[in-house]
Parts: sequence; structure tokens; C-alpha cells
Amino acid sequence: MSPALTSDPRIAAEAPGTPTPPQRVLPTAIVALLIAALCALAAVLALWSVDRMLDGPPAAVGAALVAVGAGALLPLVPAVRAFGNARSRARLLAEGRLAAARHEAAAGREHAHTAMGYAVAVLILAMLISLTTANDGAITTTFLRWQFLQSSFLDVLGAFWVNVKVAVGAQVLVLVVGLLVAVMRLLPGRAGRPLRWMAIGYVDTFRAIPSIIVLYLVGFGLKLAEVPLVEDLSPIWLAIIALTLTYSAYVAEVYRAGIESIHPSQWAASRSLGLSYGMTLRTVIVPQAVRRIVPPLLNDFIGLQKDTALIGVMGVVDAFARSRLAASNVFNLTPVIVVAVLFVLITIPQARYVDRLLAKQQRRTGRAA
Repeated sequence: MSPALTSDPRIAAEAPGTPTPPQRVLPTAIVALLIAALCALAAVLALWSVDRMLDGPPAAVGAALVAVGAGALLPLVPAVRAFGNARSRARLLAEGRLAAARHEAAAGREHAHTAMGYAVAVLILAMLISLTTANDGAITTTFLRWQFLQSSFLDVLGAFWVNVKVAVGAQVLVLVVGLLVAVMRLLPGRAGRPLRWMAIGYVDTFRAIPSIIVLYLVGFGLKLAEVPLVEDLSPIWLAIIALTLTYSAYVAEVYRAGIESIHPSQWAASRSLGLSYGMTLRTVIVPQAVRRIVPPLLNDFIGLQKDTALIGVMGVVDAFARSRLAASNVFNLTPVIVVAVLFVLITIPQARYVDRLLAKQQRRTGRAA
């Protein structure tokens, strides 16, 4: 039915081609301003509790608190800008400039949503600050005492190199053992069936056993059993072997997923050129698979790196064991926080590198598609 032939104004307003006014911005702007103001108030109260707990902080700390408080007020800026967009929308709509009014309405909603998003972030930070200052700052004094951090940092840092050596050694072995296990699981035909079963059993077993149990069994069991070639190894090498046994099972599955993701035409083309099964794997399939599995492989290595904190169960004096000794001496957990910070410092760059590789891989896949 044509809009010109109907007498119902609602049908005429909803008819195709009838311009509709842009959505209102003022209600959203009011909500955004209220949320931003309340979150800023919560942040200011949290910072005031910090100032009261410190009982007259140094000038540098006071300036930092003032700067943080000023930052907590920043969400009010886009909230106020949303009001300006609301006024511009109303003025442009009165002038009949519908397209410009729509643009101002969209900008106003974006500013209001930005204010609410940043305000929620400010609220979360305020809650964290309030948590650290609760009970007269008991959390801060338990986990963050500057004098204990200074006294334990160098000892913990020196012991942290043990964790680094164990992680690097295990990662090198895991790359080799994981690939061998993955190849065993993919062997074709009846001849490869026993090896496939062994590979499946290995992967299922060591993915099921917690790492700390493997470390304990390898660290003490092999010594007690006086296994040749192993009984004379140092605890660090035993830790490397234990982590290799555990993480080779995970990495083998990563390798297998990468190999199976290669299109079967690659296998067919290589075999048609006269390449054997082994040559096809070595020269065609595995190089392509490795490029695809780098991001998940690095994720497993980050997990391996963190599990080096468990090697203390074998008697290895690593960073965590050293920090526990220091913490027991001062009855404070600040030395353990030092270990956590060191792991964070070496893990975050790797995590960002993994994200960068994933984004690059997605862009390459999108271009190929």
C-alpha cells in the first residue's frame, strides 16, 4: 500500500523511504555522566584512604596520588562532550539537516559509551586500591615491603637463572621429543600400529599426570632405582628430563595438529614426485606445519616456563625455593612477590609476541582466502 493512499499516520511514518529522526543522545549522556561521576568519587575516596594510611606521604608519593586522582576525572570529559553532541543534534534537527544530526547523534553515543567504559575501569582500579588499603594496609605490608624487597632481590634474581636454564634446556628437548612422538602417532599402515599405540599411551599418560608428581618421581625415583646414565645426573638435569617428559606430550599434539592441517594434496603431490614418506615429512609437510604451530607452541613453552617454579620439590634451589627461605626469615611474603614479578617480566613479552604472530597469521590467511 502506498503511503499516499493510507490514512494511518503510523503506517506512513514506518513506510519505506520515510526519513526518521536520529536516536536521542541526552538520556545516554546523563547516564554516562552519573556513572563517571560516581566512579571518580570512588577513586578519590580510595586515594584519600591511601593518603590517610601513609600518614603524610613524601612529596613524590603525594604528587603521584594527585596525578592518579586527576586521571580518575578524565571519564567526565567524554560525558560532557556527549551533552554537546546532544545539543548539536537538536539544533541540526530543527534546521532540517538530518544527515548532520545523525552524525552528531552517533558521535554523542560514542562519547557516552567511552565515558562509561573508562569509568568502569576507574571503578575497578578504585576497588583494587581499597583492597590494598583494607585493614590498615595489611595486604600492602604483607606483600610489598620495600626493605624486604631490597634485601632479597639479588639472591632471588641469582636463583632465577636456574629456572631460566631449566626452561631453555627443557624447551630444546621438548621440540625434538615432541616431534618424534607426533611422527610415531602418524605412522601409516599395520607396520606402524604398535608405535602409534605407544605414542598414544605416552601422550595420554603424561598429559594426565600433574607436573609436580612427574618431577617428584623423576627427582627421587631414578636416584633410588640407580638407573644407569641417570643416577649421576645433577638435580637440574633431572628437572629438565621431568619437564621434557610432561611437555613433550602436549607439544606432540600441537605438532600432530599442525601436520594434519596440511592439505592432503601436498602429500599426494610429494609422493607422485617419487618422495618417500620420510622425505615428504621432512621436506614438505613438517616445514609447513611448523609455521602454523608457532603460536600454540609458544603458549606451551610459557606454561613450561612457569612450571619451573615446581622444581624445588626435587631439592633444586631455584628462585621460588630461595624466596621461601627469605620469606621465612623475615615473616613476610615480599620475596615471593619478587619471583612473581620476574616471571611476569619474562612472560609478558612472549605473550605479546604470540599475539603478534597470531594476528600476522590471521592476516595472511585472510589474504589467501
